[in-house]
Amino acid sequence: MTISTATTAQLDQMIAELRDGEHAWAREPLSSRRALLRQLQAAVAAHAEQWVRVAGGIKQLPAGSPLLGEEWTSGPWAVLGYIDALADTLARLEQGRDLLAGYRVGAAPGGRVSIGVLPYNTFDRLLLSGFRAEVWMEPGVTEQETRERAGLGLLAPERTAGVAVVMGAGNIFSIAPLDVLYQLYAYNRVVLLKLNPVADALLPVLAAVSAPFIDRGYLRIVAGDASVGDHLVTHAGVDAVHLTGSEATHDAIVWGTGEAARAAKATGTPRLDKPVTSELGGVSPTIVVPGRWSKADIRFQAEHVATQRLHNSGFNCVAAQIVIVSRDWPQKREFLTALRDAFANAPVRPAWYPGCDVRVSGARRSHPRFEAVGGTAERTVLWDLDLDDDAEPAFGTEYFGPVLGVAELPGTGMEFLDAAVDAANERLHGTLGANLVIDPRTRRQLGPRLREAIARLRYGTIGVNAWTGVGYLTARATWGAFPGHPLDDIASGRGVVHNSLLLHRPERTVVYGPFRPLPRSVMTGEFSLTPKPPWFLSNRTAATTGRRLTAFAARPRWSALPGIFASALRG
Repeated sequence: MTISTATTAQLDQMIAELRDGEHAWAREPLSSRRALLRQLQAAVAAHAEQWVRVAGGIKQLPAGSPLLGEEWTSGPWAVLGYIDALADTLARLEQGRDLLAGYRVGAAPGGRVSIGVLPYNTFDRLLLSGFRAEVWMEPGVTEQETRERAGLGLLAPERTAGVAVVMGAGNIFSIAPLDVLYQLYAYNRVVLLKLNPVADALLPVLAAVSAPFIDRGYLRIVAGDASVGDHLVTHAGVDAVHLTGSEATHDAIVWGTGEAARAAKATGTPRLDKPVTSELGGVSPTIVVPGRWSKADIRFQAEHVATQRLHNSGFNCVAAQIVIVSRDWPQKREFLTALRDAFANAPVRPAWYPGCDVRVSGARRSHPRFEAVGGTAERTVLWDLDLDDDAEPAFGTEYFGPVLGVAELPGTGMEFLDAAVDAANERLHGTLGANLVIDPRTRRQLGPRLREAIARLRYGTIGVNAWTGVGYLTARATWGAFPGHPLDDIASGRGVVHNSLLLHRPERTVVYGPFRPLPRSVMTGEFSLTPKPPWFLSNRTAATTGRRLTAFAARPRWSALPGIFASALRG
Protein backbone atom coordinates (compact mmCIF):
# COMPACT_ATOMS: atom_id res chain seq x y z
CA MET A 1 0.00 0.00 0.00
CA THR A 2 1.21 3.46 -0.87
CA ILE A 3 0.21 6.81 0.55
CA SER A 4 -0.74 9.73 -1.66
CA THR A 5 1.11 13.04 -1.68
CA ALA A 6 -2.04 14.84 -0.54
CA THR A 7 -2.50 12.49 2.41
CA THR A 8 1.15 12.82 3.36
CA ALA A 9 0.85 16.60 3.32
CA GLN A 10 -2.29 16.47 5.47
CA LEU A 11 -0.65 14.21 8.05
CA ASP A 12 2.49 16.32 8.14
CA GLN A 13 0.36 19.40 8.70
CA MET A 14 -1.42 17.72 11.62
CA ILE A 15 1.88 16.82 13.26
CA ALA A 16 3.13 20.39 12.77
CA GLU A 17 -0.05 21.69 14.42
CA LEU A 18 0.47 19.33 17.33
CA ARG A 19 4.08 20.50 17.74
CA ASP A 20 2.66 23.99 18.16
CA GLY A 21 -0.08 22.66 20.39
CA GLU A 22 2.48 21.10 22.69
CA HIS A 23 3.71 24.55 23.68
CA ALA A 24 0.18 25.59 24.60
CA TRP A 25 -0.37 22.31 26.53
CA ALA A 26 2.75 23.09 28.58
CA ARG A 27 1.15 26.42 29.60
CA GLU A 28 -2.16 24.86 30.67
CA PRO A 29 -2.30 24.79 34.48
CA LEU A 30 -3.87 21.86 36.28
CA SER A 31 -7.09 23.78 36.78
CA SER A 32 -7.48 24.33 33.02
CA ARG A 33 -6.67 20.70 32.30
CA ARG A 34 -9.35 19.67 34.75
CA ALA A 35 -11.81 22.07 33.14
CA LEU A 36 -11.07 20.45 29.76
CA LEU A 37 -11.99 17.09 31.25
CA ARG A 38 -15.33 18.45 32.40
CA GLN A 39 -15.97 19.80 28.90
CA LEU A 40 -15.12 16.37 27.52
CA GLN A 41 -17.49 14.79 30.04
CA ALA A 42 -20.35 16.96 28.80
CA ALA A 43 -19.51 16.15 25.16
CA VAL A 44 -19.47 12.39 25.79
CA ALA A 45 -22.84 12.61 27.51
CA ALA A 46 -24.29 14.66 24.66
CA HIS A 47 -23.13 12.20 21.99
CA ALA A 48 -23.57 8.92 23.90
CA GLU A 49 -26.70 7.83 22.01
CA GLN A 50 -25.03 8.49 18.67
CA TRP A 51 -21.88 6.69 19.84
CA VAL A 52 -23.81 3.55 20.77
CA ARG A 53 -25.90 3.65 17.60
CA VAL A 54 -22.83 3.83 15.35
CA ALA A 55 -20.99 1.19 17.40
CA GLY A 56 -23.99 -1.13 17.15
CA GLY A 57 -24.00 -0.66 13.40
CA ILE A 58 -20.33 -1.60 13.15
CA LYS A 59 -21.02 -4.74 15.17
CA GLN A 60 -24.20 -5.55 13.24
CA LEU A 61 -26.43 -5.44 16.31
CA PRO A 62 -30.11 -4.66 15.69
CA ALA A 63 -31.65 -1.62 17.31
CA GLY A 64 -33.28 -2.64 20.56
CA SER A 65 -30.98 -5.61 21.17
CA PRO A 66 -30.04 -6.13 24.84
CA LEU A 67 -26.51 -6.76 23.53
CA LEU A 68 -26.20 -3.02 22.95
CA GLY A 69 -25.63 -2.91 26.68
CA GLU A 70 -22.06 -3.96 25.87
CA GLU A 71 -21.63 -0.80 23.81
CA TRP A 72 -23.01 1.43 26.56
CA THR A 73 -20.81 -0.01 29.30
CA SER A 74 -17.61 -0.51 27.27
CA GLY A 75 -18.11 2.76 25.37
CA PRO A 76 -19.34 6.05 26.86
CA TRP A 77 -19.84 4.69 30.40
CA ALA A 78 -16.20 3.57 30.62
CA VAL A 79 -14.95 6.94 29.35
CA LEU A 80 -17.20 8.97 31.66
CA GLY A 81 -16.07 7.01 34.70
CA TYR A 82 -12.45 7.56 33.82
CA ILE A 83 -12.92 11.28 33.20
CA ASP A 84 -14.44 11.70 36.65
CA ALA A 85 -11.64 9.74 38.35
CA LEU A 86 -8.91 11.62 36.47
CA ALA A 87 -10.54 14.96 37.29
CA ASP A 88 -10.47 13.97 40.96
CA THR A 89 -6.72 13.31 40.66
CA LEU A 90 -6.16 16.75 39.15
CA ALA A 91 -8.21 18.41 41.88
CA ARG A 92 -6.07 16.73 44.55
CA LEU A 93 -2.86 17.81 42.80
CA GLU A 94 -4.13 21.40 42.53
CA GLN A 95 -4.76 21.41 46.28
CA GLY A 96 -1.37 19.85 47.05
CA ARG A 97 -3.02 16.83 48.63
CA ASP A 98 -1.65 13.32 48.90
CA LEU A 99 -3.19 11.44 45.97
CA LEU A 100 -3.62 8.35 48.13
CA ALA A 101 -5.27 10.12 51.07
CA GLY A 102 -8.42 8.20 51.96
CA TYR A 103 -7.46 5.12 49.96
CA ARG A 104 -6.85 1.84 51.75
CA VAL A 105 -3.08 1.27 51.52
CA GLY A 106 -2.04 -2.19 52.61
CA ALA A 107 0.31 -5.07 51.93
CA ALA A 108 0.25 -7.89 49.41
CA PRO A 109 2.43 -11.02 49.33
CA GLY A 110 6.07 -10.62 48.42
CA GLY A 111 6.46 -7.30 50.22
CA ARG A 112 4.21 -5.49 47.75
CA VAL A 113 2.24 -2.36 48.53
CA SER A 114 -1.47 -2.57 47.68
CA ILE A 115 -3.94 0.26 47.11
CA GLY A 116 -7.67 -0.35 47.34
CA VAL A 117 -9.24 1.44 44.36
CA LEU A 118 -12.79 -0.01 44.35
CA PRO A 119 -15.14 0.86 45.91
CA TYR A 120 -14.16 4.52 45.92
CA ASN A 121 -17.36 6.10 47.21
CA THR A 122 -20.89 5.28 48.33
CA PHE A 123 -22.17 5.11 44.75
CA ASP A 124 -19.59 2.40 43.99
CA ARG A 125 -20.69 0.46 47.07
CA LEU A 126 -24.29 0.54 45.87
CA LEU A 127 -23.87 0.07 42.11
CA LEU A 128 -21.10 -2.53 42.35
CA SER A 129 -22.02 -4.10 45.66
CA GLY A 130 -19.70 -6.97 46.49
CA PHE A 131 -17.02 -5.96 43.98
CA ARG A 132 -13.66 -4.58 45.04
CA ALA A 133 -10.31 -4.01 43.39
CA GLU A 134 -6.77 -3.24 44.46
CA VAL A 135 -3.62 -2.26 42.61
CA TRP A 136 -0.42 -4.03 43.63
CA MET A 137 2.84 -2.20 43.15
CA GLU A 138 5.98 -3.90 41.92
CA PRO A 139 8.04 -5.69 44.60
CA GLY A 140 10.45 -3.28 46.26
CA VAL A 141 8.33 -0.18 45.64
CA THR A 142 7.70 1.35 49.07
CA GLU A 143 4.58 3.12 50.29
CA GLN A 144 6.57 6.36 50.57
CA GLU A 145 7.77 6.08 46.96
CA THR A 146 4.25 5.24 45.82
CA ARG A 147 2.87 8.38 47.45
CA GLU A 148 5.69 10.63 46.27
CA ARG A 149 5.70 9.46 42.66
CA ALA A 150 1.93 9.29 42.11
CA GLY A 151 0.94 11.90 39.55
CA LEU A 152 3.49 11.04 36.84
CA GLY A 153 3.61 13.78 34.18
CA LEU A 154 1.24 16.02 36.09
CA LEU A 155 3.85 16.54 38.81
CA ALA A 156 5.55 18.92 36.35
CA PRO A 157 2.89 19.82 33.75
CA GLU A 158 5.10 22.45 32.13
CA ARG A 159 7.59 19.73 31.07
CA THR A 160 5.82 18.18 28.11
CA ALA A 161 7.11 15.12 26.26
CA GLY A 162 6.32 15.77 22.62
CA VAL A 163 3.81 14.20 20.22
CA ALA A 164 2.46 10.68 20.63
CA VAL A 165 0.72 8.59 18.00
CA VAL A 166 -2.00 6.34 19.40
CA MET A 167 -2.91 3.43 17.13
CA GLY A 168 -6.51 2.84 18.13
CA ALA A 169 -8.23 -0.47 18.76
CA GLY A 170 -11.01 -1.75 16.55
CA ASN A 171 -12.91 -3.94 18.99
CA ILE A 172 -13.82 -1.93 22.12
CA PHE A 173 -14.56 1.68 21.33
CA SER A 174 -13.59 3.28 24.63
CA ILE A 175 -10.00 2.03 24.25
CA ALA A 176 -8.84 4.75 21.85
CA PRO A 177 -10.19 7.76 23.79
CA LEU A 178 -8.91 6.33 27.07
CA ASP A 179 -5.46 5.77 25.55
CA VAL A 180 -5.48 9.36 24.29
CA LEU A 181 -6.27 10.69 27.75
CA TYR A 182 -3.47 8.63 29.30
CA GLN A 183 -0.94 10.05 26.85
CA LEU A 184 -2.15 13.60 27.53
CA TYR A 185 -2.25 13.40 31.32
CA ALA A 186 0.14 10.63 32.41
CA TYR A 187 2.88 11.20 29.83
CA ASN A 188 2.20 14.91 29.19
CA ARG A 189 2.14 14.46 25.41
CA VAL A 190 -0.19 15.84 22.77
CA VAL A 191 -1.71 13.16 20.57
CA LEU A 192 -2.48 12.10 17.04
CA LEU A 193 -5.04 9.29 17.17
CA LYS A 194 -5.08 6.97 14.17
CA LEU A 195 -8.30 4.94 14.16
CA ASN A 196 -8.41 1.26 13.37
CA PRO A 197 -10.20 0.96 9.98
CA VAL A 198 -12.90 -1.13 11.66
CA ALA A 199 -13.82 1.94 13.73
CA ASP A 200 -13.69 4.53 10.93
CA ALA A 201 -17.44 5.13 11.12
CA LEU A 202 -16.93 6.48 14.64
CA LEU A 203 -14.62 9.27 13.50
CA PRO A 204 -17.35 11.98 13.41
CA VAL A 205 -18.57 10.95 16.87
CA LEU A 206 -15.10 10.90 18.40
CA ALA A 207 -14.23 14.20 16.73
CA ALA A 208 -17.35 15.82 18.19
CA VAL A 209 -16.69 14.31 21.62
CA SER A 210 -13.04 15.40 21.57
CA ALA A 211 -13.68 18.94 20.32
CA PRO A 212 -12.39 20.60 23.53
CA PHE A 213 -8.94 19.11 22.87
CA ILE A 214 -9.02 19.32 19.08
CA ASP A 215 -9.95 23.00 19.09
CA ARG A 216 -6.94 23.86 21.26
CA GLY A 217 -4.48 21.91 19.14
CA TYR A 218 -3.86 19.08 21.63
CA LEU A 219 -5.42 16.27 19.58
CA ARG A 220 -5.89 15.24 15.98
CA ILE A 221 -7.83 12.19 14.75
CA VAL A 222 -7.34 10.48 11.40
CA ALA A 223 -8.61 7.41 9.57
CA GLY A 224 -6.66 5.41 7.02
CA ASP A 225 -4.99 2.14 6.16
CA ALA A 226 -1.68 0.65 7.29
CA SER A 227 0.32 3.04 5.09
CA VAL A 228 -1.10 5.99 7.03
CA GLY A 229 -0.17 4.33 10.30
CA ASP A 230 3.33 3.58 9.08
CA HIS A 231 3.88 7.17 7.96
CA LEU A 232 2.80 8.42 11.37
CA VAL A 233 4.78 6.09 13.63
CA THR A 234 8.00 6.62 11.64
CA HIS A 235 7.57 10.39 11.35
CA ALA A 236 10.49 12.43 12.71
CA GLY A 237 8.01 14.74 14.44
CA VAL A 238 6.51 11.90 16.49
CA ASP A 239 8.17 11.16 19.82
CA ALA A 240 6.31 8.09 21.10
CA VAL A 241 3.83 5.43 20.00
CA HIS A 242 1.11 3.54 21.84
CA LEU A 243 -0.84 0.75 20.18
CA THR A 244 -3.57 -1.71 20.95
CA GLY A 245 -3.71 -4.76 18.72
CA SER A 246 -1.95 -8.03 18.03
CA GLU A 247 1.61 -9.09 18.71
CA ALA A 248 2.12 -9.37 14.93
CA THR A 249 1.03 -5.76 14.44
CA HIS A 250 3.40 -4.61 17.17
CA ASP A 251 6.34 -6.44 15.63
CA ALA A 252 5.58 -5.10 12.14
CA ILE A 253 5.60 -1.56 13.53
CA VAL A 254 8.67 -1.95 15.75
CA TRP A 255 10.81 -4.42 13.78
CA GLY A 256 9.41 -4.40 10.25
CA THR A 257 8.42 -7.49 8.29
CA GLY A 258 10.04 -10.45 6.58
CA GLU A 259 13.79 -10.86 6.45
CA ALA A 260 14.41 -7.27 7.50
CA ALA A 261 12.52 -7.89 10.74
CA ARG A 262 14.44 -11.09 11.47
CA ALA A 263 17.73 -9.31 10.91
CA ALA A 264 16.67 -6.38 13.09
CA LYS A 265 15.71 -8.69 15.94
CA ALA A 266 18.95 -10.64 15.60
CA THR A 267 20.99 -7.46 16.00
CA GLY A 268 18.69 -5.78 18.50
CA THR A 269 18.12 -2.77 16.26
CA PRO A 270 14.39 -2.00 15.93
CA ARG A 271 13.29 0.12 13.01
CA LEU A 272 11.39 2.32 15.47
CA ASP A 273 13.81 4.04 17.84
CA LYS A 274 11.28 5.81 20.03
CA PRO A 275 9.33 4.75 23.13
CA VAL A 276 6.57 2.22 22.32
CA THR A 277 3.92 1.09 24.79
CA SER A 278 1.33 -1.48 23.89
CA GLU A 279 -1.62 -3.65 24.92
CA LEU A 280 -1.67 -6.81 22.83
CA GLY A 281 -3.93 -9.46 24.30
CA GLY A 282 -2.98 -13.10 24.69
CA VAL A 283 -4.35 -16.50 25.69
CA SER A 284 -6.25 -15.80 28.90
CA PRO A 285 -7.08 -18.59 31.36
CA THR A 286 -10.03 -19.16 33.65
CA ILE A 287 -9.10 -21.44 36.54
CA VAL A 288 -12.12 -23.17 38.09
CA VAL A 289 -11.18 -24.22 41.63
CA PRO A 290 -13.17 -27.33 42.64
CA GLY A 291 -15.60 -27.13 45.53
CA ARG A 292 -19.11 -28.17 46.59
CA TRP A 293 -21.47 -26.16 44.39
CA SER A 294 -25.24 -26.09 44.16
CA LYS A 295 -26.96 -26.61 40.82
CA ALA A 296 -27.68 -22.86 40.73
CA ASP A 297 -23.98 -22.15 41.37
CA ILE A 298 -23.00 -24.39 38.48
CA ARG A 299 -25.45 -22.74 36.08
CA PHE A 300 -24.44 -19.21 37.10
CA GLN A 301 -20.69 -19.81 36.92
CA ALA A 302 -21.01 -21.68 33.62
CA GLU A 303 -22.75 -18.62 32.21
CA HIS A 304 -20.07 -16.44 33.79
CA VAL A 305 -17.30 -18.35 32.00
CA ALA A 306 -19.23 -18.36 28.72
CA THR A 307 -19.61 -14.59 29.05
CA GLN A 308 -15.87 -14.23 29.57
CA ARG A 309 -15.40 -15.75 26.12
CA LEU A 310 -18.44 -14.59 24.15
CA HIS A 311 -18.81 -10.98 25.30
CA ASN A 312 -18.37 -8.86 22.15
CA SER A 313 -18.52 -12.10 20.12
CA GLY A 314 -15.17 -13.10 21.61
CA PHE A 315 -13.36 -10.11 20.10
CA ASN A 316 -11.78 -8.97 23.36
CA CYS A 317 -8.07 -9.05 24.03
CA VAL A 318 -8.81 -10.40 27.51
CA ALA A 319 -11.50 -12.91 26.50
CA ALA A 320 -11.03 -16.19 28.36
CA GLN A 321 -9.66 -18.78 25.94
CA ILE A 322 -8.61 -21.73 28.12
CA VAL A 323 -10.73 -23.09 30.98
CA ILE A 324 -8.70 -25.17 33.46
CA VAL A 325 -10.74 -27.59 35.59
CA SER A 326 -9.88 -30.35 38.04
CA ARG A 327 -9.94 -33.87 36.67
CA ASP A 328 -10.77 -35.06 40.21
CA TRP A 329 -13.66 -32.68 40.88
CA PRO A 330 -16.81 -34.80 41.45
CA GLN A 331 -18.90 -32.06 39.78
CA LYS A 332 -16.59 -31.62 36.79
CA ARG A 333 -18.88 -33.33 34.29
CA GLU A 334 -21.93 -31.42 35.51
CA PHE A 335 -20.07 -28.12 35.20
CA LEU A 336 -18.72 -28.85 31.72
CA THR A 337 -22.20 -29.84 30.54
CA ALA A 338 -23.57 -26.56 31.91
CA LEU A 339 -20.70 -24.67 30.26
CA ARG A 340 -21.48 -26.25 26.91
CA ASP A 341 -25.16 -25.35 27.32
CA ALA A 342 -24.35 -21.76 28.26
CA PHE A 343 -22.05 -21.48 25.24
CA ALA A 344 -24.69 -22.94 22.94
CA ASN A 345 -27.61 -20.92 24.31
CA ALA A 346 -25.93 -17.53 24.39
CA PRO A 347 -27.65 -14.95 22.17
CA VAL A 348 -26.94 -15.34 18.48
CA ARG A 349 -24.83 -12.53 17.06
CA PRO A 350 -22.60 -11.98 14.03
CA ALA A 351 -18.89 -12.74 14.07
CA TRP A 352 -18.36 -9.16 12.94
CA TYR A 353 -14.61 -8.62 13.35
CA PRO A 354 -12.60 -9.17 10.15
CA GLY A 355 -10.73 -12.46 9.81
CA CYS A 356 -12.81 -14.41 12.30
CA ASP A 357 -13.65 -17.16 9.81
CA VAL A 358 -9.95 -17.70 9.07
CA ARG A 359 -9.02 -17.89 12.75
CA VAL A 360 -11.86 -20.27 13.58
CA SER A 361 -11.04 -22.47 10.59
CA GLY A 362 -7.42 -22.61 11.76
CA ALA A 363 -8.48 -23.65 15.24
CA ARG A 364 -10.72 -26.38 13.87
CA ARG A 365 -8.10 -27.71 11.48
CA SER A 366 -5.67 -28.03 14.37
CA HIS A 367 -8.25 -29.84 16.52
CA PRO A 368 -10.19 -32.41 14.48
CA ARG A 369 -12.27 -33.30 17.57
CA PHE A 370 -13.62 -29.77 17.95
CA GLU A 371 -17.31 -29.27 18.63
CA ALA A 372 -19.37 -26.63 16.83
CA VAL A 373 -21.69 -25.43 19.58
CA GLY A 374 -24.99 -23.72 18.75
CA GLY A 375 -25.88 -20.20 17.85
CA THR A 376 -23.48 -19.42 15.03
CA ALA A 377 -21.27 -21.25 12.58
CA GLU A 378 -18.19 -19.95 14.40
CA ARG A 379 -18.78 -20.99 18.02
CA THR A 380 -16.31 -23.73 18.82
CA VAL A 381 -15.26 -25.72 21.89
CA LEU A 382 -11.93 -27.55 21.95
CA TRP A 383 -12.28 -30.33 24.51
CA ASP A 384 -9.59 -32.34 26.32
CA LEU A 385 -6.61 -30.12 25.64
CA ASP A 386 -3.37 -31.46 27.14
CA LEU A 387 -1.40 -28.95 29.19
CA ASP A 388 1.67 -31.19 28.88
CA ASP A 389 1.59 -30.94 25.08
CA ASP A 390 4.23 -28.39 24.09
CA ALA A 391 2.89 -28.35 20.53
CA GLU A 392 -0.72 -27.48 21.43
CA PRO A 393 -1.55 -24.41 19.28
CA ALA A 394 -4.46 -23.26 21.49
CA PHE A 395 -1.97 -22.37 24.23
CA GLY A 396 0.11 -20.10 22.02
CA THR A 397 -2.39 -18.65 19.53
CA GLU A 398 -4.91 -15.96 20.46
CA TYR A 399 -7.92 -17.01 18.37
CA PHE A 400 -9.72 -13.66 18.89
CA GLY A 401 -13.17 -15.05 18.30
CA PRO A 402 -15.73 -17.46 19.79
CA VAL A 403 -13.32 -20.37 20.38
CA LEU A 404 -13.01 -21.83 23.88
CA GLY A 405 -10.58 -24.55 24.99
CA VAL A 406 -10.97 -26.85 28.01
CA ALA A 407 -8.07 -28.51 29.80
CA GLU A 408 -7.90 -30.65 32.93
CA LEU A 409 -5.35 -31.07 35.72
CA PRO A 410 -5.35 -33.53 38.62
CA GLY A 411 -5.89 -32.62 42.24
CA THR A 412 -8.16 -30.54 44.42
CA GLY A 413 -7.67 -27.63 46.79
CA MET A 414 -4.23 -26.07 46.91
CA GLU A 415 -2.64 -28.92 44.94
CA PHE A 416 -4.88 -28.14 41.97
CA LEU A 417 -4.56 -24.38 42.30
CA ASP A 418 -0.76 -24.51 42.42
CA ALA A 419 -0.66 -26.72 39.32
CA ALA A 420 -3.12 -24.46 37.49
CA VAL A 421 -1.09 -21.33 38.31
CA ASP A 422 2.06 -23.03 37.01
CA ALA A 423 0.27 -24.06 33.82
CA ALA A 424 -1.13 -20.58 33.24
CA ASN A 425 2.28 -19.00 33.79
CA GLU A 426 4.36 -21.45 31.80
CA ARG A 427 2.10 -22.88 29.12
CA LEU A 428 -0.19 -20.04 28.02
CA HIS A 429 1.09 -17.17 25.87
CA GLY A 430 0.59 -13.66 27.16
CA THR A 431 0.08 -11.99 30.52
CA LEU A 432 -2.85 -9.58 30.13
CA GLY A 433 -5.53 -11.21 32.27
CA ALA A 434 -6.38 -14.36 34.24
CA ASN A 435 -9.60 -15.39 35.99
CA LEU A 436 -10.23 -17.52 39.10
CA VAL A 437 -13.59 -18.97 40.07
CA ILE A 438 -13.77 -20.18 43.67
CA ASP A 439 -16.68 -20.69 46.06
CA PRO A 440 -16.70 -19.00 49.48
CA ARG A 441 -16.24 -22.23 51.46
CA THR A 442 -13.16 -23.30 49.50
CA ARG A 443 -11.83 -19.75 49.66
CA ARG A 444 -12.05 -19.83 53.47
CA GLN A 445 -10.35 -23.22 53.55
CA LEU A 446 -7.42 -21.95 51.49
CA GLY A 447 -7.09 -18.83 53.63
CA PRO A 448 -3.98 -16.73 52.93
CA ARG A 449 -2.66 -19.37 50.53
CA LEU A 450 -5.17 -18.11 47.93
CA ARG A 451 -3.62 -14.64 48.01
CA GLU A 452 -0.17 -16.20 47.68
CA ALA A 453 -1.37 -18.10 44.60
CA ILE A 454 -2.67 -14.84 43.14
CA ALA A 455 0.74 -13.31 43.74
CA ARG A 456 2.35 -16.11 41.75
CA LEU A 457 0.12 -15.50 38.71
CA ARG A 458 2.08 -13.36 36.25
CA TYR A 459 -0.81 -11.36 34.78
CA GLY A 460 -1.57 -7.66 34.64
CA THR A 461 -5.18 -8.09 35.81
CA ILE A 462 -6.52 -11.00 37.85
CA GLY A 463 -10.22 -11.50 38.48
CA VAL A 464 -11.43 -13.58 41.42
CA ASN A 465 -15.10 -14.40 40.79
CA ALA A 466 -15.09 -11.34 38.55
CA TRP A 467 -14.18 -11.32 34.88
CA THR A 468 -11.03 -9.30 34.27
CA GLY A 469 -13.11 -7.06 32.00
CA VAL A 470 -14.36 -5.49 35.25
CA GLY A 471 -10.77 -4.42 35.83
CA TYR A 472 -10.82 -2.69 32.45
CA LEU A 473 -13.92 -0.77 33.51
CA THR A 474 -12.47 0.25 36.90
CA ALA A 475 -11.10 3.74 36.30
CA ARG A 476 -8.71 3.85 39.24
CA ALA A 477 -7.26 0.45 38.40
CA THR A 478 -4.44 -0.23 35.97
CA TRP A 479 -4.76 -2.03 32.66
CA GLY A 480 -1.95 -3.70 30.78
CA ALA A 481 0.36 -6.69 30.61
CA PHE A 482 2.42 -7.99 33.51
CA PRO A 483 5.64 -5.94 33.46
CA GLY A 484 8.88 -7.22 32.01
CA HIS A 485 8.30 -8.12 28.36
CA PRO A 486 11.25 -7.12 26.13
CA LEU A 487 10.60 -5.57 22.72
CA ASP A 488 11.72 -8.69 20.88
CA ASP A 489 9.36 -10.97 22.86
CA ILE A 490 6.53 -8.56 23.53
CA ALA A 491 3.72 -11.05 24.36
CA SER A 492 0.87 -8.91 25.83
CA GLY A 493 2.73 -5.61 25.63
CA ARG A 494 4.47 -3.02 27.78
CA GLY A 495 3.19 -0.29 30.05
CA VAL A 496 -0.24 0.40 31.53
CA VAL A 497 -3.17 2.67 30.75
CA HIS A 498 -6.23 3.91 32.70
CA ASN A 499 -4.52 4.20 36.13
CA SER A 500 -6.28 7.47 36.97
CA LEU A 501 -4.27 7.77 40.20
CA LEU A 502 -1.20 7.95 37.93
CA LEU A 503 0.74 5.45 40.02
CA HIS A 504 4.42 4.89 39.29
CA ARG A 505 5.52 1.25 38.76
CA PRO A 506 2.26 -0.63 39.33
CA GLU A 507 2.49 -4.37 38.76
CA ARG A 508 -1.10 -5.60 38.56
CA THR A 509 -4.74 -5.08 39.43
CA VAL A 510 -6.69 -7.72 41.37
CA VAL A 511 -10.50 -7.59 41.15
CA TYR A 512 -12.80 -9.53 43.47
CA GLY A 513 -16.51 -10.20 42.93
CA PRO A 514 -19.33 -12.15 44.55
CA PHE A 515 -19.58 -15.86 43.80
CA ARG A 516 -23.38 -15.69 43.73
CA PRO A 517 -25.82 -12.99 42.56
CA LEU A 518 -28.63 -11.43 44.56
CA PRO A 519 -30.69 -12.89 46.22
CA ARG A 520 -28.63 -16.08 46.64
CA SER A 521 -25.62 -14.04 47.73
CA VAL A 522 -27.44 -12.68 50.77
CA MET A 523 -29.16 -16.01 51.48
CA THR A 524 -25.77 -17.75 51.69
CA GLY A 525 -23.96 -15.12 53.74
CA GLU A 526 -22.17 -13.09 51.05
CA PHE A 527 -22.48 -9.35 51.48
CA SER A 528 -23.46 -8.44 47.93
CA LEU A 529 -26.60 -6.81 46.57
CA THR A 530 -25.58 -7.23 42.91
CA PRO A 531 -28.01 -9.18 40.71
CA LYS A 532 -26.93 -10.72 37.42
CA PRO A 533 -24.31 -8.24 36.12
CA PRO A 534 -25.25 -6.24 33.01
CA TRP A 535 -22.29 -7.65 31.07
CA PHE A 536 -23.67 -11.21 31.32
CA LEU A 537 -24.78 -12.52 27.94
CA SER A 538 -28.30 -13.39 29.01
CA ASN A 539 -29.05 -10.12 30.81
CA ARG A 540 -32.37 -9.06 29.29
CA THR A 541 -32.17 -5.40 30.34
CA ALA A 542 -28.47 -4.81 29.67
CA ALA A 543 -29.09 -2.01 27.15
CA THR A 544 -31.48 -0.13 29.45
CA THR A 545 -29.21 -0.58 32.45
CA GLY A 546 -26.20 0.53 30.39
CA ARG A 547 -27.98 3.66 29.19
CA ARG A 548 -29.02 4.56 32.73
CA LEU A 549 -25.53 3.90 34.11
CA THR A 550 -24.10 6.19 31.43
CA ALA A 551 -26.52 8.98 32.27
CA PHE A 552 -25.63 8.55 35.94
CA ALA A 553 -21.88 8.67 35.21
CA ALA A 554 -22.40 11.94 33.35
CA ARG A 555 -24.29 13.41 36.31
CA PRO A 556 -24.18 11.34 39.52
CA ARG A 557 -27.28 11.86 41.64
CA TRP A 558 -29.27 9.87 44.17
CA SER A 559 -32.52 10.26 42.23
CA ALA A 560 -31.16 8.14 39.37
CA LEU A 561 -30.43 5.09 41.50
CA PRO A 562 -33.97 3.61 41.73
CA GLY A 563 -34.25 3.44 37.94
CA ILE A 564 -30.85 1.76 37.64
CA PHE A 565 -31.67 -0.78 40.36
CA ALA A 566 -35.08 -1.55 38.85
CA SER A 567 -33.57 -2.22 35.44
CA ALA A 568 -30.72 -4.29 36.89
CA LEU A 569 -33.09 -6.46 38.92
CA ARG A 570 -35.19 -7.21 35.82
CA GLY A 571 -32.09 -8.41 33.97
